[in-house]
Amino acid sequence: FFLDEPTSGLDPGLDKKMMQLLRKLANQGRTVILVTHATANITMCDRIVFMGRGGRLCYFGPPREALDFFDVKTGDFADIYNELETGDINLQSWAEKFNKSPYNQRYIVNHFSRGKANANTPSAPSVPKTQSFVKQLVLLAQRYFQLISRDLVNLTLALLTAPIGISLLRLAVRDKDPLIGAPDATLAPLALRVLFVFTCAAIWVGLATSLQEIVKESAIYLRERLVNLGLFAYLGSKIFILSGLAVLQTLLMVGVILIAFKSPEPSFISWQMGASITTFLTLMSCISLGLVVSAIVKNSSQANSALPLLLLPQIIFSGVLFKMEGAASKFSWLMLSRWSVGAYGSLVNVNGMVPVPTTLPDGSTLPQPFEPTPVYDPTWENLGLNWGILCVHILVYLMLTLWLQKRKDIL
Repeated sequence: FFLDEPTSGLDPGLDKKMMQLLRKLANQGRTVILVTHATANITMCDRIVFMGRGGRLCYFGPPREALDFFDVKTGDFADIYNELETGDINLQSWAEKFNKSPYNQRYIVNHFSRGKANANTPSAPSVPKTQSFVKQLVLLAQRYFQLISRDLVNLTLALLTAPIGISLLRLAVRDKDPLIGAPDATLAPLALRVLFVFTCAAIWVGLATSLQEIVKESAIYLRERLVNLGLFAYLGSKIFILSGLAVLQTLLMVGVILIAFKSPEPSFISWQMGASITTFLTLMSCISLGLVVSAIVKNSSQANSALPLLLLPQIIFSGVLFKMEGAASKFSWLMLSRWSVGAYGSLVNVNGMVPVPTTLPDGSTLPQPFEPTPVYDPTWENLGLNWGILCVHILVYLMLTLWLQKRKDIL
């Protein structure tokens, strides 16, 4: 540790506690070098250096021997300061006296002589000590878990934001049951909007949870990377803890959905299981996307500014607010919201809620709220496709994060 005036501005009690702490660190095998003008607790140091004006070395050795060298009878180190400020001639004499003194021979010349002798002795090159992937993963995961669990405000917001938003949705739809019912011109659009809110809540929470998680530790990461921090262990600890957080978020979100809305009955999987898997995959895909952005940006402010830019395309190209045709349809494949809403819609069978076209007495046809689309087909194949694409997004984003972090080793 290289410290510049670490006790400056402290009261005498804190000055002593700081020096005791530095003494404890030194006793544990660490090297502590500090510049100070506070001498009340200077005797805790192993060696002290008095530098004269112009960079002249006037003393190097144990603190108590400095009093003998400068012939200070009062025991006050402040007298040494006064002695070294009496003029350049006197200062030069002290520097020459030290150069010829046994202190110089004992603490400088002999020390460097031993170093040169050891340097001439052939020895095997030192090998940096490394920890296994599992040990690093466990250590990093424990540290990351402690950081998250101690920040109770952010943890509470991360867990309760989506459930609270979904519960408010119940007030908005009032006495209607948007997830079940016979085909109706108003039911199908309402069901789609409700499912869209489920997706938006998961996307918001997933991104907000992960956007800061790499960039806020960038300085620590670069420093620990120099001492053999494993890239896979570092990213693995993030995924492990954030996956656990996503499980808790999923349980809370699905629990609120089950309480607030009557459950549909898909023919190929239970609603509870299907909704849980869809919610979890949506959260994990957004968490993975957030990690990519967190690895790209330079600071936390940039990460926060990126959140609206990530959310708007997810809303626009989800296929709920606007009909996706042409290039927009292809672009929507890159959106997590398109596959999340597709999976929810498949479970609820949104297509089955769309009434058949009605012919009016004048021969005209009553338009449907929207045309049934293969995106919401209530089949295993369609549900598996939506889940599979979400998994592909997760894998691609994690690989990108790994690559971006690896590039930092070069740059």
